[in-house]
Amino acid sequence: MGQKTEKDGKSYRPTLNLPKTSFSMKANLVQNEPAALKRWRKDDLYAQVRQARAGRPKFVFHDGPPYANGSIHLGHLLNKVLKDMVVRSRTMAGFDCPYVPGWDCHGLPIEHRVMQELREKAAGMAPMQIRKRCHDYAAKFVKHQSRQMQRLLTLADYDDPYLTMAPAYEAATLEVFADLVARGLVYRDLKPVHWSIANQTALAEAELEYEQREDTSVYVLFEVLFETSSAQWPDALNVPADAEAVQLMIWTTTPWTLPANLAVAVHERFDYGLYRFTHKGRPCLAVLACELAPRVFAAGECEGELLGTARGADLVGVEYRHPFIDRTGRVVAADYVTSEDGTGMVHTAPGHGVEDYQTGLRENLDIYCPVQDDGTFDDTAPQWLRGLDVWKGNELVVQQLLESGHLFHHHAFTHSYPHDWRSKTPVIFRATEQWFVAVDVEVDRGGTLRQRAMSAAGSEIRFIPEWGRNRMRGMLESRPDWCLSRQRSWGLPIPAFFGPQRGQFLLTAASVRAVAGAVRQEGSDCWFRNDPDQLLAAYRVDDDPDAPEWLRALGAEGVASLRKAVDIFDVWFESGSSWNAVIRQRATTDHRDYPTDLYLEGSDQHRGWFQLSLLPALGVTGQSPFRSVLTHGFMVDKHGRKMSKSLGNTIEVDDLMKDYGADVCRWWVASLNTDNDIKVDAEFFKLAGEEYRKVRNTIRFLLGNLVDFDGQVDARPLGPGDAMSIDAWAAGELARLIDQVRRSYDDLHFRGAAEAIFTFCNETMSAVYLAAVKDRLYCDRPDGPRRRRCQSVMHEISHALPRLLAPILPYTAEEIWRALHDKGDGTPSVHLELLPDAAAVEVDERWPAVLAARDQWLKRIEQSRQDHDLDNPLDCGVRVAASDLLTGFDLGDLADLCGVSRFEVGAETDGIEVVDLRAEPRCDRSWKRDPTVRSREDGGMLSDRDAEAVGV
Repeated sequence: MGQKTEKDGKSYRPTLNLPKTSFSMKANLVQNEPAALKRWRKDDLYAQVRQARAGRPKFVFHDGPPYANGSIHLGHLLNKVLKDMVVRSRTMAGFDCPYVPGWDCHGLPIEHRVMQELREKAAGMAPMQIRKRCHDYAAKFVKHQSRQMQRLLTLADYDDPYLTMAPAYEAATLEVFADLVARGLVYRDLKPVHWSIANQTALAEAELEYEQREDTSVYVLFEVLFETSSAQWPDALNVPADAEAVQLMIWTTTPWTLPANLAVAVHERFDYGLYRFTHKGRPCLAVLACELAPRVFAAGECEGELLGTARGADLVGVEYRHPFIDRTGRVVAADYVTSEDGTGMVHTAPGHGVEDYQTGLRENLDIYCPVQDDGTFDDTAPQWLRGLDVWKGNELVVQQLLESGHLFHHHAFTHSYPHDWRSKTPVIFRATEQWFVAVDVEVDRGGTLRQRAMSAAGSEIRFIPEWGRNRMRGMLESRPDWCLSRQRSWGLPIPAFFGPQRGQFLLTAASVRAVAGAVRQEGSDCWFRNDPDQLLAAYRVDDDPDAPEWLRALGAEGVASLRKAVDIFDVWFESGSSWNAVIRQRATTDHRDYPTDLYLEGSDQHRGWFQLSLLPALGVTGQSPFRSVLTHGFMVDKHGRKMSKSLGNTIEVDDLMKDYGADVCRWWVASLNTDNDIKVDAEFFKLAGEEYRKVRNTIRFLLGNLVDFDGQVDARPLGPGDAMSIDAWAAGELARLIDQVRRSYDDLHFRGAAEAIFTFCNETMSAVYLAAVKDRLYCDRPDGPRRRRCQSVMHEISHALPRLLAPILPYTAEEIWRALHDKGDGTPSVHLELLPDAAAVEVDERWPAVLAARDQWLKRIEQSRQDHDLDNPLDCGVRVAASDLLTGFDLGDLADLCGVSRFEVGAETDGIEVVDLRAEPRCDRSWKRDPTVRSREDGGMLSDRDAEAVGV
């Protein structure tokens, strides 16, 4: 357009209505976003948004606290951006949606890092000194991560976050604990728990990772004691008269637990056989499950002769001699014995397994554990094991069994084994005295915590994606009682006190609340600093109906004689009490905000924060703390491998901010299917950047063509007669986009919103509408009716897009908004706006079919251009057969839709015909071939339309 004429070199470019806008082609996000952040902080945009929605219905989202440890990683980027998109979209949908960020400040990750920094100095430091270092470390990374999260353009109350180490939060956590104590759900017991040798503390299920590990599987022979078992021995097993000994063959994958063996478990309904076989040159007799015998003897490379069978129930009570300790054990019944592997005779050590422990309680066995905190055997173990760690013990136990002839077979195997998620080292089951929350004790509102949680997960809670429901129910169904205690310094102390005699302790709702009051005033350091009588200053034994009798008997001096417990809470109990500390007690929220509308975290939190918030909340309030749970997958590299520094496949968030800026990264997040694990590669961010630029360029074109348009003065609304115009179609597509994006935001389906916006910009606008109306925008008279009608539609689109984009691209949406309102009119920030409503637009129902036909027309045009050497499609015309499809449509619109100079409908045409118009005159201004083109007063060849536009 606007080419110089061949006659006099005249250019019509200055006469064209060319786009002009302050909205730059290059976003320069890396430089511009920090400036916008600074402005938003100065203007306190978060407070403005809250004020703008004051009094509106609330949507309460609750932020799960990340650890205040290190820099944020890609998982944080995904998580925090998704949360921000939730809050922004709900806010722009008209809800008052507070966003209070939080941090998990206690626990092993921070203490471990501090101890690494202190090295040998730590040995001479008191707990209070270590706690001070931990507090400062956590505070430092709260600030650091806060800056990084704000750089992602997340909008939240960063000036007043919640911290689990804050005194008010700690006190609120203790109040939850007090309520659980009051309901009889807290107890202390010696029982096996997952134990981290590296960190010498108990671990909860949520603190475990399962990794592949090679261990030793052993088949061990225990000799039956006939002198004490003759009455119990079943005659049906047919022991030969000349038999010297009969063995019970057990199987285990943890040989190091054999020193703690106290029983062998059988299934009462299984058939067990007495088998004769030769083992290492000597004849043997052993009992094992008939169903498993063929596999066992195949593993031992021998044949077994069946002499007799009996039910497992008939073996109960039979005694045996331990293979290397002067101790006897006996056969007991247990339903958990399976015929899937092993021998059907299960080695039972009540101090080293949950099922073993339960069997031990039922059978009145000792809860014996010869392993110390550091993973070494104590003095109750055989001499040759004392002081050795359990992994070395594995080797020695196998060697001892081999030498004594009690080992039938052993082999190495690889299996999934629990590891400490911080130290990455294997854990063991070990019996220690710990504090627990009971999940199978009925509480005052009826039902156990497990039953209530299963019911809530089954029907009361919405899961996004839906498969999370069964996953969480499965975890709840199989979970053990919750081990609350940890043997560390940096955390919230469990407020229990011990009396002068073993087994005496004070832990009542009243005593816990008294300590909570002190913690609220002084913080949890008061536990380490103050004596029991100071901590319990507000506690009155006589006023506490649950006070133990031994404490009452001590009289007035009883409290002063108490000893403080040294355990701290599992950090999951602290974060799992956030619904109370943040939602129910925080000054900036309202008690009526409970339960919250949404929790959003990674899918591992079905086992972690979701479940461990649900249980205490049900115990205290009888309600789930959340109505909905949204989970996302984990980041893996493009090969599906976990991202780790050791593999060299990590991508640093700070580097992404330097290379792309936040909005490109947010667009990448919005484009993801987050239901499952997410593959990541640096190339993917480049692709996101390309998509972002396409959206940006479309918007730039829209804004540029509104440079001379005043919506208050120049608007030309669509009327009933415009239904067949391409402008009506574009307006209808905008209405459809608004509906689609709003539905996606309502469903928290951000990928749907991003895809709809991209398709609208890249296809609906760029490839169809804007290409079709470019001629009239550039060449019609500035105030021409066709141009104004088009600009009116573009004005609506340009005002809708930044509001639709704002939850995903907050900086770019604001930039668009400021370009639209560069004269100071309108709302100061797009983030104070509401999402647009879809207007009712009358659109001819034939438009989809017309656009489908257009695809065929364009293919024929392209083929004709190649066949006839037509460089410019404006040198073409299109002629199609008459049909009802095109009746009434403006032929000029159809020509522009195809990018040609003329569109004709004729009865004489069969199908699609492309006409060569090069013999007709071409307009020097628009380059269109038009029969009205002729020489004008200024010497140029112009069509009537273009001559009118330039005034010649």
